[in-house]
Amino acid sequence: MTGVGNISISHIGFLTPGNYPDDDPLSGLEQTLQQLQYGEELGFESAWVRQRHLEPGISSASAFLAAATQRTSRIELGTAVIPIGYESPYRLAEDLATVDVLARGRLNIGVSAGRPLHAELIAPLVFDGDWSGYDFSHDRVLRFADNLRGTYLGDERTLIKTPFGPQRPRLQPYARGLIDRIWYGGGSQRSAAWAGRNGFNLLTGNVITGEGTDDFFTAQSRLIETFRSAGSHRRVALGRVIVPFDRADAATRRRYRDYADGRHARTLSPQGERRTLFARDVVGTSDEILEQLFADPILPEVGELRLELPYEFEHEEYRQILHDFVTTIAPELGWKRQPEIRVAS
Repeated sequence: MTGVGNISISHIGFLTPGNYPDDDPLSGLEQTLQQLQYGEELGFESAWVRQRHLEPGISSASAFLAAATQRTSRIELGTAVIPIGYESPYRLAEDLATVDVLARGRLNIGVSAGRPLHAELIAPLVFDGDWSGYDFSHDRVLRFADNLRGTYLGDERTLIKTPFGPQRPRLQPYARGLIDRIWYGGGSQRSAAWAGRNGFNLLTGNVITGEGTDDFFTAQSRLIETFRSAGSHRRVALGRVIVPFDRADAATRRRYRDYADGRHARTLSPQGERRTLFARDVVGTSDEILEQLFADPILPEVGELRLELPYEFEHEEYRQILHDFVTTIAPELGWKRQPEIRVAS
């Protein structure tokens, strides 16, 4: 049954929410670091974290992934995504370039533009003066990317004094190749076309804007087509909430089912003014999940699949989901675990 139809997944990743009890953040963050280590042991090619503010989760992706660089050695690390509205394009570039150097070139940077969430609460704490006219456009992403290119500031005669002697100034550290590992979290036709024109990779998942259709899969297929027709030959990574429960006990299986049932209503029609469309969570035995994935019309269009772990599950449940996905589902989608390459010390 491996690689049924035209599905040929060569890269698997997972996105973890990084949630924790409000009164014990260390326990949750430590468990999330352990999830990244476990994912590496299982053979996942990439591990991704969200950056969310005012929630008991990861609020600083760069700080968290800096720690993850010291707990992993092979797996790619990524942000999915950092809303850039609250960020300084220069300071964020410094932080993430540092993470990439510590990771020895394993960082993927997913970002998004637009007015950030909870602006009425957070924006007065971030910005000086009246922030209502602040630039939250795609231009901030371009400024961020430009800072990672390693371009020297000023001209050839521009030098700064440092304890190391005169230096030509540029953002430090310079992380070679990081500029090619920027991803844009695109949910609309406009953002997909912009990402393609500007040479970014594309992250698309289980939330998308309905434009001219009420069908999620039609909208997502059009999104990917728009990205690629913009002249981009960059990577496209697809995200799906997939919850296999082959090794779970009866009570846990019921909880997984209840979780999906509680989110099903939002998938039946467009939501809100932006007509947001949601994909159904894929929950069940491996055979049930594979049946749904083989019917997913988007999987044949991509080579990279990102398993999106649900919010507020327990640590051992996340481990069970990761294990079942790698051992019983991913191989049937054409994925093969890559042999480990040992680097001589």
